[in-house]
Amino acid sequence: MLSQLLLLVGTTALLLGSPGPTPLALAGCGATFGIKHSLRFLAGILSGLVLVIIVTSVGVIALLILYPIVKWLLQLLSAAYVIWIAIKIAKAPLGNWALATVNTPSFSDGFLLNSLNPKAYAAFIALFSQFLLPFDNAFLSHVATGLVCLKVAILVDVLWLLFGALLSEIFNHNKWARPIRIGFASLMVVTVLLAFSNI
Repeated sequence: MLSQLLLLVGTTALLLGSPGPTPLALAGCGATFGIKHSLRFLAGILSGLVLVIIVTSVGVIALLILYPIVKWLLQLLSAAYVIWIAIKIAKAPLGNWALATVNTPSFSDGFLLNSLNPKAYAAFIALFSQFLLPFDNAFLSHVATGLVCLKVAILVDVLWLLFGALLSEIFNHNKWARPIRIGFASLMVVTVLLAFSNI
């Protein structure tokens, strides 16, 4: 059981923690708006992930398999949200935290970003189909697996937010702030384009 748990933890960390739109959005928010002002966005991302875990574990994911257009629409909506958040990061006012926090991505931004994220659904299809913790009761297996994944996601997402916060001095430096923010936002958009190129 311990080896299966460690395998689940490692795989979850790799699937959810690899650089992509959500981790980069967290890092960008941490760098641009600071940890305190990004906590609502983080809470929204984690709440959206809870929805993904529940939907995936009860088998509603079959809808995405049966109707590929639904997956495509989710990808389109998710891409639009990532681009919108990237624009917020790129255009945030420089040097004035009070003004910048008005544009901070909100709880609903994070919730929609993750609940519309096909990568999250694909990750949990893989996790629930290949790394389900072995319990006699299937319901308990799904709940335990989902809770372990959520704990790993919390850790990974907090680390991305902290990583971004470590960059805040650079992100808010008068000379380099705008080019770095635009570069970071562009990187978020590139990850969206790469995701679409793999469809």
